[in-house]
Amino acid sequence: MSWADLVVLAPVAAAVALAGLVIVVDLVRPGASRPPLVITYLGLVGIAALTWWIGMTPGSAFGGSYRVDDLATFIDLLFIFVIAITMLVAPGYLRPRGLPTAEFAALLLFAMSGAMLIAGAADLVVLFLGLELMVIPGYLLAGFHRRDVLSTEGAIKYFLLGSFSSAIFLFGLAFTWGLTGTTRIAGVAGVLADIVAGEAVLPAGLAIGLALLTTGVAFKIAAVPFHYWTPDAYQGSPTPVTGYLSVGPKIGAFVLILRLFAESLGPLAGEWLIVVYVLAAVTMTLGNLVALTQDNVKRMLAYSSIAHTGYMLVGLAAYADGQQEGLEGILFYAAAYAAMNLGAFAVIVALQRRPGVTSRLETFSGLGRRDPWLGGLMAVFLLSLTGIPPTAGFVGKAMVILAAVQGGGWLSLLAVIAVLNAAVAAFYYLRVIAYMYMREPPGEPAPISRAGALWLGLAGTAAVTVVLGLFPEPFLATVQAAAQSLATAIVP
Repeated sequence: MSWADLVVLAPVAAAVALAGLVIVVDLVRPGASRPPLVITYLGLVGIAALTWWIGMTPGSAFGGSYRVDDLATFIDLLFIFVIAITMLVAPGYLRPRGLPTAEFAALLLFAMSGAMLIAGAADLVVLFLGLELMVIPGYLLAGFHRRDVLSTEGAIKYFLLGSFSSAIFLFGLAFTWGLTGTTRIAGVAGVLADIVAGEAVLPAGLAIGLALLTTGVAFKIAAVPFHYWTPDAYQGSPTPVTGYLSVGPKIGAFVLILRLFAESLGPLAGEWLIVVYVLAAVTMTLGNLVALTQDNVKRMLAYSSIAHTGYMLVGLAAYADGQQEGLEGILFYAAAYAAMNLGAFAVIVALQRRPGVTSRLETFSGLGRRDPWLGGLMAVFLLSLTGIPPTAGFVGKAMVILAAVQGGGWLSLLAVIAVLNAAVAAFYYLRVIAYMYMREPPGEPAPISRAGALWLGLAGTAAVTVVLGLFPEPFLATVQAAAQSLATAIVP
Protein backbone atom coordinates (compact mmCIF):
# COMPACT_ATOMS: atom_id res chain seq x y z
CA MET A 1 0.00 0.00 0.00
CA SER A 2 1.43 3.34 -1.09
CA TRP A 3 0.90 6.82 0.32
CA ALA A 4 -1.21 7.66 -2.76
CA ASP A 5 -3.51 4.72 -1.95
CA LEU A 6 -3.95 5.96 1.61
CA VAL A 7 -4.84 9.45 0.41
CA VAL A 8 -7.51 8.16 -2.00
CA LEU A 9 -8.98 5.90 0.69
CA ALA A 10 -8.76 8.53 3.43
CA PRO A 11 -12.55 9.21 3.69
CA VAL A 12 -13.35 5.48 4.00
CA ALA A 13 -10.57 4.99 6.56
CA ALA A 14 -11.74 8.07 8.46
CA ALA A 15 -15.29 6.69 8.66
CA VAL A 16 -14.04 3.39 10.08
CA ALA A 17 -11.70 5.18 12.50
CA LEU A 18 -14.54 7.44 13.68
CA ALA A 19 -16.73 4.40 14.35
CA GLY A 20 -13.92 2.85 16.38
CA LEU A 21 -13.39 6.09 18.31
CA VAL A 22 -17.09 6.25 19.21
CA ILE A 23 -16.89 2.71 20.60
CA VAL A 24 -13.76 3.53 22.63
CA VAL A 25 -15.37 6.66 24.07
CA ASP A 26 -18.39 4.60 25.06
CA LEU A 27 -16.10 2.13 26.84
CA VAL A 28 -14.46 4.97 28.76
CA ARG A 29 -17.76 6.74 29.53
CA PRO A 30 -20.34 3.92 29.47
CA GLY A 31 -23.93 5.08 29.21
CA ALA A 32 -23.05 8.73 28.46
CA SER A 33 -24.78 9.76 25.24
CA ARG A 34 -23.44 13.29 24.75
CA PRO A 35 -19.69 12.56 24.15
CA PRO A 36 -20.32 9.97 21.38
CA LEU A 37 -22.81 12.34 19.73
CA VAL A 38 -20.45 15.32 19.77
CA ILE A 39 -17.60 13.20 18.39
CA THR A 40 -19.88 11.83 15.66
CA TYR A 41 -21.12 15.26 14.59
CA LEU A 42 -17.62 16.75 14.48
CA GLY A 43 -16.26 13.66 12.74
CA LEU A 44 -18.92 13.79 10.01
CA VAL A 45 -18.06 17.43 9.31
CA GLY A 46 -14.40 16.49 9.02
CA ILE A 47 -15.11 13.51 6.75
CA ALA A 48 -17.29 15.68 4.51
CA ALA A 49 -14.50 18.24 4.16
CA LEU A 50 -11.95 15.47 3.48
CA THR A 51 -14.22 13.87 0.88
CA TRP A 52 -14.71 17.18 -0.93
CA TRP A 53 -10.97 17.94 -0.89
CA ILE A 54 -9.93 14.54 -2.25
CA GLY A 55 -12.74 14.66 -4.83
CA MET A 56 -11.11 17.75 -6.33
CA THR A 57 -8.30 15.54 -7.67
CA PRO A 58 -9.70 12.19 -8.91
CA GLY A 59 -7.43 9.18 -8.42
CA SER A 60 -7.36 5.44 -7.81
CA ALA A 61 -6.03 3.00 -5.23
CA PHE A 62 -4.88 -0.62 -5.10
CA GLY A 63 -4.03 -0.85 -8.75
CA GLY A 64 -7.33 0.66 -9.88
CA SER A 65 -9.66 -1.49 -7.74
CA TYR A 66 -11.01 1.66 -6.07
CA ARG A 67 -11.27 5.06 -7.68
CA VAL A 68 -12.45 8.53 -6.78
CA ASP A 69 -14.42 10.38 -9.44
CA ASP A 70 -17.22 12.94 -9.44
CA LEU A 71 -19.87 10.25 -8.98
CA ALA A 72 -18.10 8.72 -5.98
CA THR A 73 -17.66 12.15 -4.38
CA PHE A 74 -21.32 13.02 -4.97
CA ILE A 75 -22.57 9.78 -3.41
CA ASP A 76 -20.14 10.00 -0.48
CA LEU A 77 -21.33 13.50 0.40
CA LEU A 78 -24.97 12.48 -0.02
CA PHE A 79 -24.51 9.50 2.30
CA ILE A 80 -22.75 11.69 4.87
CA PHE A 81 -25.81 13.96 4.75
CA VAL A 82 -28.10 10.97 5.34
CA ILE A 83 -26.06 9.80 8.35
CA ALA A 84 -25.82 13.33 9.77
CA ILE A 85 -29.59 13.88 9.62
CA THR A 86 -30.24 10.44 11.12
CA MET A 87 -27.87 11.19 14.01
CA LEU A 88 -29.56 14.54 14.63
CA VAL A 89 -33.01 12.93 14.73
CA ALA A 90 -32.23 9.69 16.59
CA PRO A 91 -31.29 10.81 20.15
CA GLY A 92 -34.76 12.20 20.85
CA TYR A 93 -36.15 8.75 20.17
CA LEU A 94 -33.41 6.58 21.66
CA ARG A 95 -32.99 8.25 25.06
CA PRO A 96 -36.60 7.92 26.33
CA ARG A 97 -36.50 4.22 25.43
CA GLY A 98 -33.14 3.50 27.04
CA LEU A 99 -31.48 2.53 23.75
CA PRO A 100 -27.69 3.04 23.49
CA THR A 101 -26.63 6.00 21.37
CA ALA A 102 -22.96 5.09 20.86
CA GLU A 103 -23.69 1.68 19.35
CA PHE A 104 -26.27 3.29 17.08
CA ALA A 105 -23.76 5.86 15.83
CA ALA A 106 -21.02 3.25 15.31
CA LEU A 107 -23.31 1.02 13.23
CA LEU A 108 -24.32 3.93 11.03
CA LEU A 109 -20.69 4.92 10.48
CA PHE A 110 -19.71 1.38 9.50
CA ALA A 111 -22.62 1.34 7.04
CA MET A 112 -21.42 4.68 5.66
CA SER A 113 -17.94 3.25 5.01
CA GLY A 114 -19.54 0.41 3.04
CA ALA A 115 -21.52 2.87 0.91
CA MET A 116 -18.30 4.76 0.21
CA LEU A 117 -16.64 1.57 -1.00
CA ILE A 118 -19.56 0.91 -3.34
CA ALA A 119 -19.42 4.46 -4.71
CA GLY A 120 -15.76 4.14 -5.69
CA ALA A 121 -15.63 0.45 -6.57
CA ALA A 122 -13.89 -0.42 -9.83
CA ASP A 123 -13.71 -4.14 -9.08
CA LEU A 124 -16.49 -6.68 -8.52
CA VAL A 125 -14.90 -7.93 -5.30
CA VAL A 126 -14.70 -4.41 -3.82
CA LEU A 127 -18.28 -3.87 -4.94
CA PHE A 128 -19.49 -6.93 -3.03
CA LEU A 129 -17.43 -6.11 0.08
CA GLY A 130 -18.87 -2.61 0.13
CA LEU A 131 -22.39 -3.95 -0.26
CA GLU A 132 -22.06 -6.31 2.69
CA LEU A 133 -20.39 -3.70 4.88
CA MET A 134 -23.33 -1.42 4.16
CA VAL A 135 -26.19 -3.90 4.72
CA ILE A 136 -24.95 -5.94 7.71
CA PRO A 137 -25.19 -2.97 10.11
CA GLY A 138 -28.71 -2.50 8.76
CA TYR A 139 -29.72 -5.92 10.07
CA LEU A 140 -28.53 -4.94 13.54
CA LEU A 141 -30.21 -1.55 13.38
CA ALA A 142 -33.55 -3.09 12.37
CA GLY A 143 -33.53 -5.14 15.58
CA PHE A 144 -32.01 -2.37 17.71
CA HIS A 145 -35.05 -2.25 19.97
CA ARG A 146 -34.51 -5.85 21.05
CA ARG A 147 -37.32 -5.78 23.65
CA ASP A 148 -39.85 -4.94 20.93
CA VAL A 149 -41.37 -8.03 19.28
CA LEU A 150 -42.10 -6.20 16.02
CA SER A 151 -38.51 -4.95 15.82
CA THR A 152 -37.14 -8.46 16.31
CA GLU A 153 -39.54 -9.92 13.75
CA GLY A 154 -38.67 -7.28 11.16
CA ALA A 155 -34.94 -7.74 11.76
CA ILE A 156 -35.16 -11.52 11.30
CA LYS A 157 -37.07 -11.17 8.04
CA TYR A 158 -34.66 -8.51 6.82
CA PHE A 159 -31.64 -10.62 7.76
CA LEU A 160 -32.88 -13.87 6.20
CA LEU A 161 -34.05 -12.36 2.91
CA GLY A 162 -31.03 -10.05 2.80
CA SER A 163 -28.66 -13.00 3.29
CA PHE A 164 -30.39 -14.99 0.56
CA SER A 165 -30.21 -12.06 -1.83
CA SER A 166 -26.50 -11.52 -1.06
CA ALA A 167 -25.81 -15.18 -1.81
CA ILE A 168 -27.74 -14.96 -5.08
CA PHE A 169 -25.86 -11.80 -6.01
CA LEU A 170 -22.51 -13.44 -5.18
CA PHE A 171 -23.34 -16.43 -7.39
CA GLY A 172 -24.06 -13.99 -10.21
CA LEU A 173 -20.70 -12.29 -9.69
CA ALA A 174 -19.00 -15.70 -9.74
CA PHE A 175 -20.63 -16.59 -13.07
CA THR A 176 -19.62 -13.23 -14.53
CA TRP A 177 -16.03 -13.55 -13.32
CA GLY A 178 -15.71 -17.14 -14.52
CA LEU A 179 -16.95 -16.39 -18.04
CA THR A 180 -15.09 -13.11 -18.53
CA GLY A 181 -11.87 -13.98 -16.70
CA THR A 182 -11.66 -10.73 -14.77
CA THR A 183 -13.21 -9.00 -11.79
CA ARG A 184 -12.40 -5.47 -12.95
CA ILE A 185 -15.52 -3.58 -13.95
CA ALA A 186 -13.83 -2.06 -17.03
CA GLY A 187 -12.39 -5.47 -17.95
CA VAL A 188 -15.79 -7.17 -17.80
CA ALA A 189 -17.27 -4.39 -19.93
CA GLY A 190 -14.49 -4.84 -22.49
CA VAL A 191 -15.03 -8.61 -22.77
CA LEU A 192 -18.78 -8.16 -23.12
CA ALA A 193 -18.28 -5.42 -25.73
CA ASP A 194 -16.18 -7.86 -27.78
CA ILE A 195 -18.93 -10.47 -27.52
CA VAL A 196 -21.55 -7.98 -28.67
CA ALA A 197 -19.34 -6.60 -31.47
CA GLY A 198 -18.65 -10.11 -32.72
CA GLU A 199 -22.36 -10.85 -32.64
CA ALA A 200 -21.62 -14.00 -30.70
CA VAL A 201 -24.42 -15.81 -28.92
CA LEU A 202 -24.71 -14.86 -25.28
CA PRO A 203 -23.24 -17.80 -23.30
CA ALA A 204 -25.81 -19.62 -21.20
CA GLY A 205 -23.66 -19.25 -18.08
CA LEU A 206 -23.45 -15.49 -18.56
CA ALA A 207 -27.21 -15.29 -19.02
CA ILE A 208 -27.66 -17.17 -15.73
CA GLY A 209 -25.20 -14.83 -14.05
CA LEU A 210 -27.11 -11.83 -15.37
CA ALA A 211 -30.37 -13.25 -14.01
CA LEU A 212 -28.81 -13.89 -10.60
CA LEU A 213 -27.32 -10.39 -10.42
CA THR A 214 -30.66 -8.83 -11.37
CA THR A 215 -32.47 -10.84 -8.71
CA GLY A 216 -29.95 -9.99 -6.00
CA VAL A 217 -30.02 -6.28 -6.78
CA ALA A 218 -33.84 -6.24 -6.97
CA PHE A 219 -33.93 -7.55 -3.38
CA LYS A 220 -31.59 -4.78 -2.22
CA ILE A 221 -33.69 -1.98 -3.71
CA ALA A 222 -36.98 -3.66 -2.64
CA ALA A 223 -38.33 -3.91 -6.19
CA VAL A 224 -41.50 -5.93 -6.72
CA PRO A 225 -41.77 -8.93 -6.36
CA PHE A 226 -38.70 -8.95 -4.08
CA HIS A 227 -40.12 -6.41 -1.62
CA TYR A 228 -41.75 -8.60 1.02
CA TRP A 229 -39.24 -7.79 3.75
CA THR A 230 -39.75 -4.03 3.46
CA PRO A 231 -43.08 -3.31 5.25
CA ASP A 232 -42.37 -5.48 8.32
CA ALA A 233 -38.75 -4.32 8.63
CA TYR A 234 -39.75 -0.66 8.31
CA GLN A 235 -42.73 -0.82 10.66
CA GLY A 236 -40.92 -2.82 13.37
CA SER A 237 -37.67 -0.86 13.35
CA PRO A 238 -37.16 2.16 15.62
CA THR A 239 -38.43 5.17 13.66
CA PRO A 240 -34.98 6.79 13.08
CA VAL A 241 -33.76 3.42 11.77
CA THR A 242 -36.75 3.21 9.46
CA GLY A 243 -35.90 6.62 8.05
CA TYR A 244 -32.32 5.53 7.44
CA LEU A 245 -33.28 2.15 5.93
CA SER A 246 -35.71 3.81 3.54
CA VAL A 247 -32.98 6.06 2.16
CA GLY A 248 -29.39 4.92 2.85
CA PRO A 249 -29.34 1.31 1.59
CA LYS A 250 -31.56 2.31 -1.34
CA ILE A 251 -29.07 4.95 -2.49
CA GLY A 252 -26.18 2.53 -2.02
CA ALA A 253 -27.99 -0.19 -3.98
CA PHE A 254 -28.74 2.16 -6.88
CA VAL A 255 -25.07 3.18 -7.03
CA LEU A 256 -24.25 -0.53 -7.13
CA ILE A 257 -26.66 -0.87 -10.07
CA LEU A 258 -24.94 1.98 -11.87
CA ARG A 259 -21.44 0.60 -11.27
CA LEU A 260 -22.44 -2.96 -12.15
CA PHE A 261 -25.11 -2.69 -14.83
CA ALA A 262 -24.35 0.66 -16.48
CA GLU A 263 -20.56 0.25 -16.40
CA SER A 264 -19.74 -3.44 -16.22
CA LEU A 265 -22.77 -4.91 -18.00
CA GLY A 266 -23.45 -1.87 -20.17
CA PRO A 267 -22.74 -3.69 -23.45
CA LEU A 268 -25.55 -6.14 -22.60
CA ALA A 269 -28.09 -3.38 -21.97
CA GLY A 270 -30.33 -4.85 -24.64
CA GLU A 271 -30.58 -8.05 -22.61
CA TRP A 272 -31.52 -6.50 -19.26
CA LEU A 273 -33.38 -3.37 -20.36
CA ILE A 274 -36.72 -5.17 -20.76
CA VAL A 275 -36.38 -6.45 -17.20
CA VAL A 276 -35.94 -2.87 -15.96
CA TYR A 277 -39.07 -1.83 -17.89
CA VAL A 278 -41.15 -4.50 -16.17
CA LEU A 279 -39.64 -3.96 -12.71
CA ALA A 280 -40.20 -0.19 -12.92
CA ALA A 281 -43.85 -0.46 -13.99
CA VAL A 282 -44.79 -3.19 -11.53
CA THR A 283 -42.84 -1.72 -8.59
CA MET A 284 -44.30 1.78 -8.68
CA THR A 285 -47.81 0.51 -9.39
CA LEU A 286 -47.99 -2.12 -6.64
CA GLY A 287 -46.19 0.10 -4.14
CA ASN A 288 -48.73 2.90 -4.60
CA LEU A 289 -51.79 0.65 -4.67
CA VAL A 290 -50.89 -1.10 -1.42
CA ALA A 291 -49.93 2.21 0.23
CA LEU A 292 -53.51 3.35 -0.42
CA THR A 293 -54.82 0.75 2.05
CA GLN A 294 -52.49 1.59 4.96
CA ASP A 295 -53.62 3.42 8.11
CA ASN A 296 -50.15 3.32 9.70
CA VAL A 297 -47.97 6.15 8.39
CA LYS A 298 -44.69 4.24 8.83
CA ARG A 299 -46.07 1.29 6.87
CA MET A 300 -47.53 3.67 4.29
CA LEU A 301 -44.11 5.28 3.82
CA ALA A 302 -42.61 1.79 3.49
CA TYR A 303 -44.82 1.00 0.50
CA SER A 304 -44.27 4.54 -0.73
CA SER A 305 -40.53 3.88 -0.73
CA ILE A 306 -41.16 0.86 -2.95
CA ALA A 307 -43.03 3.13 -5.37
CA HIS A 308 -40.15 5.63 -5.37
CA THR A 309 -37.83 2.77 -6.30
CA GLY A 310 -40.00 2.32 -9.38
CA TYR A 311 -39.67 6.00 -10.31
CA MET A 312 -35.89 5.78 -10.06
CA LEU A 313 -35.93 2.65 -12.23
CA VAL A 314 -37.65 4.74 -14.91
CA GLY A 315 -34.54 6.91 -14.96
CA LEU A 316 -32.35 3.80 -15.21
CA ALA A 317 -34.39 2.53 -18.15
CA ALA A 318 -34.04 5.89 -19.91
CA TYR A 319 -30.28 5.93 -19.31
CA ALA A 320 -29.85 2.37 -20.56
CA ASP A 321 -31.75 3.43 -23.69
CA GLY A 322 -29.23 6.19 -24.36
CA GLN A 323 -30.72 9.16 -22.49
CA GLN A 324 -28.05 10.81 -20.35
CA GLU A 325 -30.82 12.80 -18.64
CA GLY A 326 -32.07 9.54 -17.11
CA LEU A 327 -28.87 9.18 -15.08
CA GLU A 328 -29.00 12.82 -14.02
CA GLY A 329 -32.60 12.25 -12.94
CA ILE A 330 -31.61 9.28 -10.78
CA LEU A 331 -28.93 11.26 -8.96
CA PHE A 332 -31.13 14.32 -8.42
CA TYR A 333 -34.03 12.11 -7.30
CA ALA A 334 -31.77 10.31 -4.82
CA ALA A 335 -30.81 13.60 -3.15
CA ALA A 336 -34.36 14.93 -3.15
CA TYR A 337 -35.80 11.68 -1.81
CA ALA A 338 -33.18 11.56 0.96
CA ALA A 339 -34.19 15.00 2.22
CA MET A 340 -37.97 14.71 2.00
CA ASN A 341 -38.25 11.15 3.29
CA LEU A 342 -35.87 11.67 6.21
CA GLY A 343 -37.82 14.80 7.04
CA ALA A 344 -41.12 12.91 7.10
CA PHE A 345 -39.69 10.31 9.48
CA ALA A 346 -38.20 13.07 11.65
CA VAL A 347 -41.74 14.43 12.14
CA ILE A 348 -42.86 10.97 13.27
CA VAL A 349 -39.94 10.90 15.74
CA ALA A 350 -41.06 14.26 17.13
CA LEU A 351 -44.54 12.84 17.70
CA GLN A 352 -43.14 9.71 19.36
CA ARG A 353 -41.33 11.53 22.15
CA ARG A 354 -43.13 9.33 24.67
CA PRO A 355 -42.79 5.51 24.39
CA GLY A 356 -45.97 3.82 23.29
CA VAL A 357 -47.09 6.49 20.82
CA THR A 358 -48.01 4.82 17.52
CA SER A 359 -47.61 6.13 13.99
CA ARG A 360 -51.24 5.55 13.01
CA LEU A 361 -53.10 8.25 11.13
CA GLU A 362 -54.99 9.26 14.29
CA THR A 363 -51.69 10.36 15.84
CA PHE A 364 -51.51 13.15 13.22
CA SER A 365 -55.04 14.41 13.86
CA GLY A 366 -55.04 18.15 14.53
CA LEU A 367 -51.25 18.44 14.28
CA GLY A 368 -51.55 21.55 12.10
CA ARG A 369 -53.30 23.40 14.94
CA ARG A 370 -51.43 21.81 17.87
CA ASP A 371 -48.02 22.65 16.40
CA PRO A 372 -48.23 24.80 13.25
CA TRP A 373 -44.48 24.55 12.58
CA LEU A 374 -44.35 20.75 12.76
CA GLY A 375 -47.58 20.40 10.79
CA GLY A 376 -46.30 22.78 8.14
CA LEU A 377 -43.02 20.90 7.79
CA MET A 378 -44.82 17.57 7.44
CA ALA A 379 -47.06 19.12 4.78
CA VAL A 380 -43.98 20.28 2.83
CA PHE A 381 -42.40 16.82 2.96
CA LEU A 382 -45.62 15.09 1.90
CA LEU A 383 -46.22 17.53 -0.96
CA SER A 384 -42.66 16.93 -2.13
CA LEU A 385 -43.14 13.15 -1.96
CA THR A 386 -46.29 13.64 -4.04
CA GLY A 387 -44.35 15.63 -6.62
CA ILE A 388 -46.11 19.00 -6.33
CA PRO A 389 -44.11 22.11 -7.30
CA PRO A 390 -42.11 23.98 -6.22
CA THR A 391 -40.47 21.17 -4.25
CA ALA A 392 -37.47 18.94 -4.87
CA GLY A 393 -39.75 15.94 -5.38
CA PHE A 394 -41.42 17.63 -8.35
CA VAL A 395 -38.07 18.38 -10.03
CA GLY A 396 -36.85 14.81 -9.45
CA LYS A 397 -40.00 13.22 -10.87
CA ALA A 398 -40.01 15.64 -13.82
CA MET A 399 -36.41 14.78 -14.69
CA VAL A 400 -36.89 11.00 -14.82
CA ILE A 401 -40.25 11.24 -16.60
CA LEU A 402 -39.01 13.73 -19.21
CA ALA A 403 -35.96 11.54 -19.85
CA ALA A 404 -38.32 8.62 -20.54
CA VAL A 405 -40.49 10.75 -22.84
CA GLN A 406 -37.44 11.81 -24.85
CA GLY A 407 -36.52 8.15 -25.33
CA GLY A 408 -39.83 7.39 -27.05
CA GLY A 409 -41.18 3.92 -27.73
CA TRP A 410 -41.77 1.78 -24.66
CA LEU A 411 -40.18 4.47 -22.52
CA SER A 412 -43.07 6.79 -23.34
CA LEU A 413 -45.50 4.20 -22.01
CA LEU A 414 -43.36 3.91 -18.88
CA ALA A 415 -43.54 7.70 -18.49
CA VAL A 416 -47.34 7.59 -18.72
CA ILE A 417 -47.46 4.87 -16.04
CA ALA A 418 -45.23 7.01 -13.80
CA VAL A 419 -47.51 10.04 -14.17
CA LEU A 420 -50.60 7.96 -13.37
CA ASN A 421 -48.85 6.52 -10.31
CA ALA A 422 -47.91 9.99 -9.11
CA ALA A 423 -51.60 10.90 -9.26
CA VAL A 424 -52.53 7.81 -7.25
CA ALA A 425 -49.86 8.60 -4.64
CA ALA A 426 -51.37 12.05 -4.12
CA PHE A 427 -54.37 10.42 -2.42
CA TYR A 428 -52.57 8.78 0.47
CA TYR A 429 -50.07 11.61 0.98
CA LEU A 430 -52.79 14.27 1.03
CA ARG A 431 -54.86 12.09 3.35
CA VAL A 432 -52.25 12.64 6.07
CA ILE A 433 -52.44 16.40 5.49
CA ALA A 434 -56.23 16.19 5.77
CA TYR A 435 -55.88 14.47 9.15
CA MET A 436 -53.47 17.17 10.32
CA TYR A 437 -55.73 20.08 9.42
CA MET A 438 -59.27 18.69 9.26
CA ARG A 439 -59.50 16.16 12.12
CA GLU A 440 -59.58 16.55 15.85
CA PRO A 441 -57.35 14.28 17.99
CA PRO A 442 -59.35 11.36 19.47
CA GLY A 443 -58.06 12.00 23.00
CA GLU A 444 -55.32 13.84 24.84
CA PRO A 445 -52.54 14.25 22.23
CA ALA A 446 -49.06 13.02 23.10
CA PRO A 447 -46.40 15.65 23.87
CA ILE A 448 -44.17 16.70 20.98
CA SER A 449 -40.39 16.52 21.24
CA ARG A 450 -38.62 19.89 21.43
CA ALA A 451 -35.07 18.50 21.22
CA GLY A 452 -32.81 21.04 19.55
CA ALA A 453 -30.92 18.46 17.46
CA LEU A 454 -34.18 17.01 16.14
CA TRP A 455 -35.44 20.40 15.04
CA LEU A 456 -32.08 21.15 13.46
CA GLY A 457 -32.49 17.97 11.40
CA LEU A 458 -36.02 19.02 10.46
CA ALA A 459 -34.78 22.46 9.40
CA GLY A 460 -31.99 20.95 7.31
CA THR A 461 -34.21 18.52 5.43
CA ALA A 462 -36.89 21.16 4.88
CA ALA A 463 -34.31 23.63 3.54
CA VAL A 464 -32.95 21.08 1.05
CA THR A 465 -36.47 20.06 -0.02
CA VAL A 466 -37.51 23.66 -0.71
CA VAL A 467 -34.23 25.04 -2.09
CA LEU A 468 -33.75 22.18 -4.58
CA GLY A 469 -37.30 22.78 -5.74
CA LEU A 470 -37.00 26.56 -6.13
CA PHE A 471 -33.39 26.79 -7.32
CA PRO A 472 -32.34 23.43 -8.82
CA GLU A 473 -29.87 24.85 -11.38
CA PRO A 474 -26.74 25.12 -9.15
CA PHE A 475 -27.25 21.58 -7.89
CA LEU A 476 -27.94 20.32 -11.43
CA ALA A 477 -24.39 21.33 -12.40
CA THR A 478 -23.03 19.01 -9.71
CA VAL A 479 -25.38 16.24 -10.80
CA GLN A 480 -24.35 16.58 -14.43
CA ALA A 481 -20.66 16.37 -13.53
CA ALA A 482 -21.29 13.20 -11.50
CA ALA A 483 -23.33 11.69 -14.34
CA GLN A 484 -20.67 12.55 -16.89
CA SER A 485 -17.99 10.70 -14.93
CA LEU A 486 -20.03 7.50 -15.23
CA ALA A 487 -20.84 8.12 -18.87
CA THR A 488 -17.12 8.56 -19.61
CA ALA A 489 -16.32 5.30 -17.83
CA ILE A 490 -18.61 3.18 -19.99
CA VAL A 491 -17.18 4.35 -23.30
CA PRO A 492 -15.24 1.36 -24.78
